[in-house]
Amino acid sequence: MALIPLYGVIGNPIAHSLSPVMHNAAFSATGYAAHFNAFQVEDLESAMAGVKALGVAGLSVTLPHKTKVMEYLDWIDDQALKISAVNTVVNRQGRLCGYNTDVAGALTALQGRIELAGRRVLILGAGGAARALVYGVVKAGGRVAIVNRNIERGAALAKEFDAQGLAFSDIENFQAEVLVNTTSLGMAPESKLIPLSPTLLKPSMVVMDIVYNPLKTRLLEEAERCGAVTIDGLEMFVGQGALQFEMWTGQKAPLQVMRQAVLDQL
Repeated sequence: MALIPLYGVIGNPIAHSLSPVMHNAAFSATGYAAHFNAFQVEDLESAMAGVKALGVAGLSVTLPHKTKVMEYLDWIDDQALKISAVNTVVNRQGRLCGYNTDVAGALTALQGRIELAGRRVLILGAGGAARALVYGVVKAGGRVAIVNRNIERGAALAKEFDAQGLAFSDIENFQAEVLVNTTSLGMAPESKLIPLSPTLLKPSMVVMDIVYNPLKTRLLEEAERCGAVTIDGLEMFVGQGALQFEMWTGQKAPLQVMRQAVLDQL
């Protein structure tokens, strides 16, 4: 009897992740015999050795491992190399191959609301998701500024992608037309947190939060209250997850099934 392929998401913390709900629903809907689990990983080196030893078929990679995981891969896609962040691993006959589907997931969500070329885009954070957003928005012609609690880290990321590094005190002067939160501030269970002062939000803005649990973060609530266009984290989450599913299975992703599975859980 053939073994059922095992897939999973690795991160720390990981209990909040709805990747298992989304991907198991997709496997079931398409008749693809596989199982997806969540793994809390602190020791990444040992975990990746285990992935190889056990023949895990594929991984989704989340905070804080998107950059560090690259050290344990056998091959990395050019785009992921440029971003220096991997969120998707495909096990091809024992060779672990890394990709980044965050870029496409984020750009699809943003470009459904606004043309990015020439727009001033403020990105909060400097982690793996931020790297994907900065890379994608710059490539789409946006004028990117980065704000991060660790100013040096934000400045280093800005320099790498020909963007602008800002202090929190400079945000208002930048006059952002698009704001994207890539930090975990506002994620359940700390859903009262907000990554910047609501007074900096404007009715003319498009505001996106990559946090999807809760679906309407405090940042999005405040943005909606002031009249801004909002994009919740579910759009990017399902978009990047659909691309992962297609890489792993070779089948067309059942987008509506995946979206509804996450919505039902939320």
